[in-house]
Amino acid sequence: MNEDNQNRGLFSGKLGFVLAAAGASVGLGNIWRFPYLAAKYGGGVFLVIYLILAFTFGYTMIMAESAIGRLTGKSPVGAFGAFSNSRFVKAGGWINAIIPILIVPYYSVIGGWVLKYLWTNIRYGTAPMVESTFFTGFISNGWEPFIWFCIFAFCTLIIIFLGVEKGIERVTKTMMPVLVILALIITAYSVTRPGATAGIRYFFIPDFSRFSWMTVVTALGQMFYSLSIAMGILITFGSYMKKDVSIEQSTEQVEVFDTIIAVMAGLMIIPAVFAFSGADAGKNLNAGPSLMFITMPSIFDSMGIGRVIAIMFFLLVFLAALTSSIALTESAASTFEDELGWNRRTSTLVLGVIMISLGALSALGYGTLSNVTIIGMQFLDFFDFLTNSVMMPIAAIAICLLVTRVISVEKIIEEIEMDGMPFRRKKLFCFMIKGVSPALALIILISSVANAFGIIKM
Repeated sequence: MNEDNQNRGLFSGKLGFVLAAAGASVGLGNIWRFPYLAAKYGGGVFLVIYLILAFTFGYTMIMAESAIGRLTGKSPVGAFGAFSNSRFVKAGGWINAIIPILIVPYYSVIGGWVLKYLWTNIRYGTAPMVESTFFTGFISNGWEPFIWFCIFAFCTLIIIFLGVEKGIERVTKTMMPVLVILALIITAYSVTRPGATAGIRYFFIPDFSRFSWMTVVTALGQMFYSLSIAMGILITFGSYMKKDVSIEQSTEQVEVFDTIIAVMAGLMIIPAVFAFSGADAGKNLNAGPSLMFITMPSIFDSMGIGRVIAIMFFLLVFLAALTSSIALTESAASTFEDELGWNRRTSTLVLGVIMISLGALSALGYGTLSNVTIIGMQFLDFFDFLTNSVMMPIAAIAICLLVTRVISVEKIIEEIEMDGMPFRRKKLFCFMIKGVSPALALIILISSVANAFGIIKM
């Protein structure tokens, strides 16, 4: 395996890897998706299930992917191919590599929506966003969402062009502390609103009468969003990790950071909804994806300093979205460089063309192209279903099988324990990777596909 690749960028140390991996994890999945799923699937019950899964399934997958990346010094396709010439093994690598290429265009469209809301707050305040037709009017307004998408995509591509240490590491070292400070301020403000205590109790105190099998399935699905599992990102970032960095300690720090931000996101939103809605809190919490773009602006508008809080909130969401977008795009750029021999400039330009081409479909999918659907879904919803519900569970299964059937668990352990590095949860890792983790990924795959075709309801 590649001990050193002089032409390959590397993180300067553990902090670079941790902040980049945490930046990948702390995105729209945490700030946007986690709170509304927690609200919908039982509050405290969902949180307990999520935490258990994060420190078992999530831990195992982060460890495995990071170790594979560092062991080979390659992005997903090369990493899988380094151990076997089998077309089935190589297919597993390509699935991991293609996922971020398909995700980042529609992800950047949502990032563009966030930028639009941030700009509106800065220029006009919260009043325009309270209008019931503001959000639907915006996303269906021809080319405006496309323009905001392009601005967000350009921000991502500039950072990718600068490379690993000068671009990704430098930017995440700046943005992540700002993100944490903003999260702390907004959380503190939210939980101290009159009536917010009911929301805090709902979020933290489990009511097991609200538990169902779908709570487990949904929490499992959230793992992929929250921890950037099976997207090729962690294999790529692992390949940039120096040999003297502890994989387990880095993984634990990413786990803790991600969990703290997810919990803070819940505290930013759920108590605020209770404080604003009172008896109608349940209805507003079940608003789903529209919670951030429709419900939260109304809540901000009702606050005394709502405009300031709204600006900080959407700046926070923008930074979170940008760090994840950078990670997704970097994974794709690394694949182009490794497999096609392209330089950073060419990889970035080609990715820009792909992002704009595929992103245009999602950006215009609720307006100009609203009459065009795939299996009854708009383009953005279809790309989300294809990647998150189908490809990512398959990619996770492929990673588990690569470790257990091709590389060997012992070889991965050897990489993790290199130079006496700690591996305290070795038994848990072996137990999960050999059977439980692939089984859980298979459950997500079957459940998600069954839900999409109306066989079950999640």
